[in-house]
Amino acid sequence: MARQKQVKRIKNPINGWLALDKPFGITSNEALGKLKRVFSPQKVGHAGTLDPRASGLLPVAFGEATKTVPFVMDGRKVYRFEVTWGAETDTDDTEGEVIATSEIRPGEDAIAAVLAEFTGTIMQVPPKFSAIKIAGERAYDLARDGAEVVLEARPIDVHRLDLVDCPDEDRAVFEAECGKGTYVRALARDLGQRLGTRGHVTELRRLLVGPFGEQDLVKLDEILAMAEELEEGAGVDALVNEFVLPVREAMDELVEIPVSLDDAAKIRKGMAVLLRGREAPLNSDVAFASHANVPVAIGSIDKGRFQPTRVFHL
Repeated sequence: MARQKQVKRIKNPINGWLALDKPFGITSNEALGKLKRVFSPQKVGHAGTLDPRASGLLPVAFGEATKTVPFVMDGRKVYRFEVTWGAETDTDDTEGEVIATSEIRPGEDAIAAVLAEFTGTIMQVPPKFSAIKIAGERAYDLARDGAEVVLEARPIDVHRLDLVDCPDEDRAVFEAECGKGTYVRALARDLGQRLGTRGHVTELRRLLVGPFGEQDLVKLDEILAMAEELEEGAGVDALVNEFVLPVREAMDELVEIPVSLDDAAKIRKGMAVLLRGREAPLNSDVAFASHANVPVAIGSIDKGRFQPTRVFHL
């Protein structure tokens, strides 16, 4: 009996960003897998993992947008999170085992009085159950195997930490704006200890990553529902038009250099070009060249010359 040939699914040349509202209860990679089945993109990745027990903004990069992922990952992040007082867990959230308890419940005034200590550049010991590598292995793998995990404190930037609400004496809701490498779970743990009690995260939602915020969020169910209503093939274009943002959205904070058509052609070949015009910058560690509002390349500027390092094919 002759074997049936497997039909290869056509991969679509999609370029741009999707600000996915990842639902609670699935991993970032599971969410990405669902998008892959719907969009069938040639290339896709995400900028910053969210735990299964966290919801909110997961920036997803398609095609040429993957070249801009570092600029999104290095951007500021905003989280809203609920801390439940009275218990500390080994994971610093609801997934772990309780390792310490306290009868103390801090009031609003006591909480507000210590928030300044947790803003600015502070030292933080990451949770044992984290993706940090120790001798080539993930800390969470070692912790799950029962190994003793000791992580060093490291500097993090917390730009803002606000008390949003105290629903009852056992819980407090915070909003934190922070830099790369900050663990909200560790903030909850350390807040609890500083307030003379114990604490762990019971709800966590990411509201902002770099240039993407709540106004950009798209629910996964909304994407899947629209995909079901559309015909395969032609439907992908409609999904892209509805949900995918331009590649340049990720580079809002970079210096933009408009270039001529001729210079754009040279840059796409990897050639440096001399920038013209009174307003052209002389030096910049990172900038991007554009023509007719379309990104051409990311690069640097040295003595008025733009040198491309990552070229876009848009």
